[in-house]
Amino acid sequence: MFQQRIEVRTNGRGTYDITGQVADLVRRSAIVTGLCNLFIQHTSASLIVCENADPSVRRDLERWFAKAVRDGDPMFEHDLEGPDDMPAHVRSVLTQTALSVPVSAGRLALGTWQGLYLWEHRHEGANRRVVVTILGMAD
Repeated sequence: MFQQRIEVRTNGRGTYDITGQVADLVRRSAIVTGLCNLFIQHTSASLIVCENADPSVRRDLERWFAKAVRDGDPMFEHDLEGPDDMPAHVRSVLTQTALSVPVSAGRLALGTWQGLYLWEHRHEGANRRVVVTILGMAD
């Protein structure tokens, strides 16, 4: 077993590619066959597996969420940190706080067009922490 935390500085709402950082940890772990689990330690950001070749996919997802979960919607009571506070929590709950990806031949077993992304749901940037745990058989 191997565990390490990565930190991602975000510059506001949007997706941040963490595939390379996670792939590097898998290589360093020496796990050949197993499972890589990612867990974000926040309630207003999430993790997604998404298209990595065409960034318009992630922009379209952002536009869909902006329409589905509107900032400043008067139905939300929780707005202590501004109009994007509760919408960020809803976005996080509707996506994922944890992901599991197989490890095969010492590498992430992602599909051809898949990447791992931290999705920041707040307008203001933040330092985000992701715990990466890799379990399996070593070389």
